[in-house]
Amino acid sequence: MSVKSYLSPKATTEDKTLDLTLRPQAWNEYIGQEKVKKNIEIIIGAAKKRGEPSCEHFLLYGGSGLGKTTLAYLIAKELKSNIHVTSGPAIEKAGDLASVLTNLDDGDVLFLDECHRLNKLIEEYLYPAMEDFKLNVILGRGPMAKTVELKLPRFTLIGATTRLALLSSPLRNRFGATFQLNFYEIGDIEKIIQRSAGILGVEIEPEGVKIIAKRSRFTPRVANRLLKRVRDFAQIEGKGIITEKISCSALNFLEIDEEGLELGDRKVLETIIKKFDGGPAGLQALAATTSEEEDTILEIYEPYLMQLGFIERTPRGRIATKLAYQHLGIKYKGGQSLL
Repeated sequence: MSVKSYLSPKATTEDKTLDLTLRPQAWNEYIGQEKVKKNIEIIIGAAKKRGEPSCEHFLLYGGSGLGKTTLAYLIAKELKSNIHVTSGPAIEKAGDLASVLTNLDDGDVLFLDECHRLNKLIEEYLYPAMEDFKLNVILGRGPMAKTVELKLPRFTLIGATTRLALLSSPLRNRFGATFQLNFYEIGDIEKIIQRSAGILGVEIEPEGVKIIAKRSRFTPRVANRLLKRVRDFAQIEGKGIITEKISCSALNFLEIDEEGLELGDRKVLETIIKKFDGGPAGLQALAATTSEEEDTILEIYEPYLMQLGFIERTPRGRIATKLAYQHLGIKYKGGQSLL
């Protein structure tokens, strides 16, 4: 595993197993995102009072690793429903969508991950399914073609996306409730680490929890991944107990600094400062100079660097702030225009 993958919020094969082990199994075990949870509880509670087999369709958006999939599973549990999981890229043609929808039962939950990658033609078939619970299928070709209307069970669609702006307006507007999952508070990340350590059977001291939490990029998936790596380090280099010293040694060894920045983050900042004189730097130019993909900068590096206040986005590009200079130990010139 490369250094970058330790801090990338995107799920790896190892993460899928880890997520299943550590995923909250009850609503009260889900830590953080309190406003989102409260709103969803009200929607589900109202639907139950009305005796409806399903509730409004949900759209969850936010960065990778913030708990969208976990929330979908918990919604299904609250509804006492079966959950069916698919993704935008997996549905390539109308027949794929028909197969998924016709296999649902009344009250089932369909979780559509990466819904921003859904084929635009497929969206046209999804609209009546979401609104009227029916699917219009075209049989045959040319003058002999005819449309057959299939009745669908009442289901709840939960869409998840990291790129809300890439969702078409017609699809976005058909979701009854849209919620943004934000970066977590440090206190919530500490609670998640403590809970995960208990499940994994790891003894961890309070100061060790704080060190891991501070470098976890405010993201539960990253926190759990780092906890597992620090646990390995503690078993080999220590006595199996995660202490403050062990946490610092392990994360320093992985080249993750006190603010949770790794080599890729620092390379982006140093490029803006040294090659673009602090900015502004356009996305294409920044990607070409750092040899990183534009999507990697947009989805992995930039959100966290902006959260820390190390970069600012302007109409002309990215600008490194005084905080970034201070963090890297570079003298701040000042005077960059934000326009």
